[in-house]
Amino acid sequence: MAAKKVPPFGAKRSSERVPIHGTVHGDIMVFEPLLVREVSTSGASIETSFPMHINSLHDVRLTLGDISVILKGRVAHSHVSEVKQDVVTYRTGIEFVEPSPAVLGVLTSFLDELKANRSASRPTDEIRMRVGRLSSEIH
Repeated sequence: MAAKKVPPFGAKRSSERVPIHGTVHGDIMVFEPLLVREVSTSGASIETSFPMHINSLHDVRLTLGDISVILKGRVAHSHVSEVKQDVVTYRTGIEFVEPSPAVLGVLTSFLDELKANRSASRPTDEIRMRVGRLSSEIH
């Protein structure tokens, strides 16, 4: 197999980049880690190191044991919950928007398992969650 040739620096691209006269704005989606405090099939209470805009929509990835699901979430409320030295923690309520039946099934099964483990006094797996937010919301 032949080695892939890397074009020399400054070589022409396969498509021309056109200079912009004036300003064109854009946004990029990034995933930020957060802590899930409570979760249900309709939403979650989360803690972040950043504020979230009320009514903004976000892609939310929940890692439920061995399975990860992605839901669309709407910010219902967000406020400062704790200030320690230079660290501010925000508590935010996320409402899940039209989750698919498959995702609801996975979430329901996970919640049922959490409840069973809680009643049996067994430790449960941590829920990990990341939220996708636009770079324009990053301060």
